[in-house]
Amino acid sequence: MSRLRGLVAAELGAPTPAPITAFAERLSRVFPEARAVLFYGSILRTGDLSGVLDYYVLTEHPPRGVLGAVSRVLWPDVSYHELTLDGQTLRAKVASMTLARFQRAASGAGLDTTIWARFVQPSALVWATPEARGTVVDAVTDACLTAARFARALGPVDGTAQALWTALFRETYKAELRVEKAGREVSILTFDPERYEAVMAAVEADDGPLSAETRARLLEAWTPRRLFGKPLNVARLIKAAFTFRGASRYAAWKIERHTGVPVAVTPWRERHPILAAPGVLLRVWRNRRRAG
Repeated sequence: MSRLRGLVAAELGAPTPAPITAFAERLSRVFPEARAVLFYGSILRTGDLSGVLDYYVLTEHPPRGVLGAVSRVLWPDVSYHELTLDGQTLRAKVASMTLARFQRAASGAGLDTTIWARFVQPSALVWATPEARGTVVDAVTDACLTAARFARALGPVDGTAQALWTALFRETYKAELRVEKAGREVSILTFDPERYEAVMAAVEADDGPLSAETRARLLEAWTPRRLFGKPLNVARLIKAAFTFRGASRYAAWKIERHTGVPVAVTPWRERHPILAAPGVLLRVWRNRRRAG
């Protein structure tokens, strides 16, 4: 076992709070042919269950029908789910894709940066079939390796781990369509700098020094990723506008949470979230105007 894989396996195998585990087990039954459920995001650090939990569900095959055909080109699929547990309503935004596609994206194949840039950050393998567990550990290890290699190329020569990771996240945020404020990479790294130092040290131990030729090749490979990152994200957003399951319930919760205005999720709004949006926003505006 490589030093990096050992580190990743330990992190993925760390226990998660019971509600997070219960939700993952529920998702494993909701998604046909689920093979693994990964938990990630800020709540993994904070434990604040009042927000939206973030999961990735990895499946054997894409969905059937038109959605499946689109998913083979533009992944992942996104959906919103709720689970009431001991009187508390838990909410989750779930991305799903096939395990094979996840493996390929984590390895750095293709122009997408989102998978390896996300899973070089902490995550937990909350649920998996026995056959899939090792495959997921290998894939997340590949994500860390891919990210670290680009960090070593994009960052300063002989830079510290902190400088290399800062350079990487700054460049991936530029390449992707992000809503985070400038400096987001600093908050990610300062939460647990020792963890990122350990990941970089493991990669350097397994991978050896970065030669000038390898650096040049990685920098050349970064150019198309930088150019096509935002168009790819835009295409995914357009897809999500028409395929985001549970979008109305998710939007209703977000609106009430941020404005205090309750929004009823009617069957029509559930089926036609885009058509319903103007009316909902007008109602919220009127309510806030009266309250003001």
